[in-house]
Amino acid sequence: MRCFSDAYAALRRKNKGQYALLAGCSFFSVLLITAYVCMMRSPTILSVLPEGGDSRKQVMMVFVLAVIGCAVFTAYAAGLFFRQKSRETGVLLALGATRRQLQQEMGRELAVISLGSCAAGAVLGGPLAWGVWQLFRLFLVDSREMALSFDPQSYLLSLAFAAYVVIMLFFLGGRSIRRTNIIDIVQESHKSEPIREVKRWYGPVGIVLVAVGALAGYLMPSFFVTVLHWYPPEGLTALFYLPALVGMYMILLHTVVNGWRKRHKYQDIIAASMMKFQGRQTVRNMLVMTLLIAGAYFASFYAPMLNTSSAYSFSTRPVDFEYHWRNDQNWPEREEVESLAEEYDVDITSWTQTGAATLAGDGYVQVEQDNGALGTTYTDEYREIASSATFFSESAWNALTGQNIDLAPGTCANVLDDDGGSDYISGGDVTLVSNMVTGARLSVTPAEPLCFTMLLGRYVLDDADYETLTAGLTDLWRETWVFFNVADVEASYPFADALFNEIVDRSGPEIQVFDAWDPVARELEIAEKGSYDYDSREYLESNGLAVIDYDQRDTSDFRNYWLYMPQFRVLDQNDFVTTMAVFLVLFIFIALICFAAVIIIAFTRCMTIALTNARVYDDLRHLGAPNRYLFRSVKGQVSKVFLVPAIVGTAVISAFYLMIMYFNDNRFTPSEFAGMAACAAVIAVLSAVLYGVYRVTRRSVCRQLSIRPGR
Repeated sequence: MRCFSDAYAALRRKNKGQYALLAGCSFFSVLLITAYVCMMRSPTILSVLPEGGDSRKQVMMVFVLAVIGCAVFTAYAAGLFFRQKSRETGVLLALGATRRQLQQEMGRELAVISLGSCAAGAVLGGPLAWGVWQLFRLFLVDSREMALSFDPQSYLLSLAFAAYVVIMLFFLGGRSIRRTNIIDIVQESHKSEPIREVKRWYGPVGIVLVAVGALAGYLMPSFFVTVLHWYPPEGLTALFYLPALVGMYMILLHTVVNGWRKRHKYQDIIAASMMKFQGRQTVRNMLVMTLLIAGAYFASFYAPMLNTSSAYSFSTRPVDFEYHWRNDQNWPEREEVESLAEEYDVDITSWTQTGAATLAGDGYVQVEQDNGALGTTYTDEYREIASSATFFSESAWNALTGQNIDLAPGTCANVLDDDGGSDYISGGDVTLVSNMVTGARLSVTPAEPLCFTMLLGRYVLDDADYETLTAGLTDLWRETWVFFNVADVEASYPFADALFNEIVDRSGPEIQVFDAWDPVARELEIAEKGSYDYDSREYLESNGLAVIDYDQRDTSDFRNYWLYMPQFRVLDQNDFVTTMAVFLVLFIFIALICFAAVIIIAFTRCMTIALTNARVYDDLRHLGAPNRYLFRSVKGQVSKVFLVPAIVGTAVISAFYLMIMYFNDNRFTPSEFAGMAACAAVIAVLSAVLYGVYRVTRRSVCRQLSIRPGR
């Protein structure tokens, strides 16, 4: 027994690189998951991602992707480890070792590897999260509120993933020992999965299917809603992406078997045959890599796109401070604001204050019918009183915006963004405007839309029409709007924060509502069924809608969805930086995990090629094949494994992003062009990293096959 243990230990020392790879992958996966969980469950992060909000759901979806990515590359690393050990296992069995002896020795080494690496990853995950967060505080936003704190319960998720790693390693190890056929064990590293002949049309058809699948997956939900008036069951629309998945598989299959360049029938026949002989598993690996690369870029693109678009909108905003209130509220007037500004040494350079009115507009409303498992259908019904909107007189509009419009009597102008877009969220044109207090009505003709992003979705009436229509309105239906500028907006954050808190503190419970709350719809719904759904906290929470709570004023849901949320340039910039820091650090972790999985899978696949074809290369060398020919063969195979998934994954996700941005409002905005440039820089950096890993892998394969690289 002692002699067997010594022999096994000698083999372990000889193959220490295999053990280092397995231990490193296990450690890395647990480390990343632990760090991610510590951040995701941190009270600091959760204050930005409130319970039930879309942002938290998004992060949870990304977390699932992270777990899958780590599980995948750890499983691939384990598969390579046991594949490389298969020969020595078979030889030891053939020499008389018992399976019990092998199980004991492998159990001891797996216990050391799995428990040691997982424990180290779990212990160091917290410090890693803290260190990364400090870097973001240093370069992005540093405040007392952004100090990272940890929830001890977050380690439960980390321990669950570590348990998966340990169980998975022992399961794969036990399975490799339990095999009954010694020859199968010995030949494990030489197993092949030859692929059938693939027609040349596979590649072009695959490209078409990718395009069709991406378009169908993205556009079909809108088609169902706008054309068929149908909200299908959750998950059904995802099926339309399946052609894209099939198309990517066909592209990869065509690339492995045929390639894309016309070549002589016998050119590189050895390398092509090797790839074809291992075709099925190679293509499956490449498909997983393609999806992971696409997922990594999808996560990587989020922050640059968000940053550039938001930064552009903040920089082009014509007014430093805007706030408005319902006239039954006791919000700060000019004298109070100026006194507060003086306290914080802020110089107010301009002040514009004017009135507005909440009136009812006509339009179409959706009447829904629940069809159970078949989803929900709806019909559009025209109603003379459909929803509320904020209306300005043309004089008030001119005072606020500095424009000089002159509307004809009987006309009404809809307000779009500065670029003349966002009409899909502007509210659309109205033809009948009603006073909900007096019942007065005015038929209007839509005028040429106006452009002013800060007032997007509002309407403007002729002065005389406005005075006539708003006569008799109570304070519940009237608003006051304030625009003002300061001398040094960048230095005005303490003042902006103090004014914001003063506004919230003086707001009553009756306006503690999110931005979809509609006073006109409320009156109609109460008259019809005695209650208004958006008044119910339980209804909002159960439907994943934002719940506004004055005690949660620093959360992203409050800042983004409170109906009366002010627009303070310096405050919005700081809030955005804070939110972006959270999303950036979380999505960077996802990108790291996905790319780590890609690297492990690619390295595993390439080393498998080396193990499988080692004898072939020895035979070629003995037959007189020069080193240059052998190197070219290895280079061709390794480059396909790395290059093809990178090209396909990058091209697919880039085209998908472009499609999303264009179909969002059928145009590309200047902020989107800036975001595209940032995403292109991300692609360049990550492609350079992937190329560096490719060079290292190619060198490792050549070393395994005793081939001199580049000669």
